[in-house]
Formats: sequence, C-alpha cells, structure tokens
Amino acid sequence: MSSMMDVFKVAGSALHAQSARLNTTASNLANADSVVGADGQPYRAKQVVFAARPVAGTSSVGVEVSRVVESAAPARMVYDPSSPAADEKGYVAMPNVNVVEEMVNMISASRAYQNNAEVMSTARTLLQRTLQIGQQQ
Repeated sequence: MSSMMDVFKVAGSALHAQSARLNTTASNLANADSVVGADGQPYRAKQVVFAARPVAGTSSVGVEVSRVVESAAPARMVYDPSSPAADEKGYVAMPNVNVVEEMVNMISASRAYQNNAEVMSTARTLLQRTLQIGQQQ
C-alpha cells in the first residue's frame, strides 16, 4: 500500500512542476510583444528549472521547481522608426520570446501533465480494484 501512495506523491510532484512550466510558458507568450516591462526594459523570456527531490516519508524521488530563470538570449531588434520606443537607428528592442519554441514547450508540458494525470488515474483504479478483491474474501 505504501508503494502505491508513493506513486501518487511522485506523480503529484510532477503535476505541480508541469503546471508551473505551463504557467511560465503562458506568461512568455502573453508578453511576446511587450515592448516595455515593469522595469522599463523589454520582457525577458523565463524558463522553469526542475530538480529531483526525495519524497518525504518514502524512498522515492519526485520533481520540484528549483527556480525560474530569465533567458540570456538577446532582445529581438525590430525596425520601426515610427515607434516611440525606437532607438536613434529606428530599431525597437522586443522581448526575446521565440513563439515557436514556446508553443513546442507548451505542447511538451501539456503532454507531460496529461501523462502524470493518467498515472494517478491508473494507480487509483488499481488501488480500488485491490480493495474490492480484499472485500470479496
């Protein structure tokens, strides 16, 4: 029974981590065209960094979000001399968000989330059937 509960804890930690990844990706996509952020600079894409961690009370290892980092990629420079944010050469510094990469990241995170939800569902079904067998005897 303990190992079955470990499955729930490990899959639960993965669900939490992938949820953070999805939220970060959504934030990146929402700010892909934000010329000026709260700090007066173009928005910088963020990435979630995962780390393995022991699951309390078990010998299992789960996953956690260890930190969220800003991308070191340079800002995209777009020529738009009519923009008030343009520099002396007519270029506007845009966020370093690559929309295609973010969409791939979102699909990957979504599938990982779905897979872990399925693991939890399967474990629940197995646990229910085990209890049913025990009641029949």
